[in-house]
Amino acid sequence: MEAPVSLTRALTLELIDSEGEVRPLQAELRYDSHDPYAVAACFDTAGTSVCWVFGRDLLAGGVFSPTGDGDVHVWPCLDSHGRAVTIIELTSPEGEALMQAQSSEVCDFLRRSEALVPSGSEAMHVNMDHVVAQLLG
Repeated sequence: MEAPVSLTRALTLELIDSEGEVRPLQAELRYDSHDPYAVAACFDTAGTSVCWVFGRDLLAGGVFSPTGDGDVHVWPCLDSHGRAVTIIELTSPEGEALMQAQSSEVCDFLRRSEALVPSGSEAMHVNMDHVVAQLLG
């Protein structure tokens, strides 16, 4: 098994409030071959970093059609300038967040993650000894 590799992509999302007003939100998408099925979206809010982890396939699917169930939903849209954006909706007991990212930036990140671990080959990158140790630890 190869050593884990990771990548990050910094981007500015647009956080959409309940009145439809948009404000910039600094974020980072992260991918690590140690957890090959997942991506993390980390946001800097008021001096605190918040990370959400969800399926890479959910993010990839949501660029082209609505996906998601439960706490994370992703779907394609056009922004007010007619540019392709990917909408990400996150829901928790503490509240919800609706944000949009430029689809080209999301697709760039996904292409780079696919270069590290192609879809369908994720199982070859899972260290089962590590997973069992975490479950039992």
